[in-house]
Amino acid sequence: MKRMLLVGRSESGKTTLTQALKGKKVTYHKTQYINYHDVIIDTPGEYAENKNLSQALALYSYEADVIGLLISATETYSLFPPNVAPCVNREVIGIVTKIDLEDADPDQAEKWLRLTGCHKVFHVSAATGDGISNLLTYLLESPMVMP
Repeated sequence: MKRMLLVGRSESGKTTLTQALKGKKVTYHKTQYINYHDVIIDTPGEYAENKNLSQALALYSYEADVIGLLISATETYSLFPPNVAPCVNREVIGIVTKIDLEDADPDQAEKWLRLTGCHKVFHVSAATGDGISNLLTYLLESPMVMP
């Protein structure tokens, strides 16, 4: 299985996705520091939101095989700049979270992730389980591919 680093703004669903991928009961708690969960590296949203803290993401990316950029389907903007994925020397995938919510617009979130350079984008809901098995299958069965 590939080791995946999850990157996204606060409340984008990184910790909840981690719990869902592990088959655990989904409960919210604020991530305060980098958490290693076997093959998932969960990062605080502040690391992606703050220029000074974002340097830690670059360092931790070397411990991962794939970088998962998360955008909630309820977002009104993208935190990630266009064409950032090709700047990373790891495979970068997009993950649209919270697709089950009433005000969700997963198509818009996917467009933003594609603008970053993500070629592969998964739509998931930790609450309903939709898309979780597709992401797990990808992480378990795909050979490591460098961009």
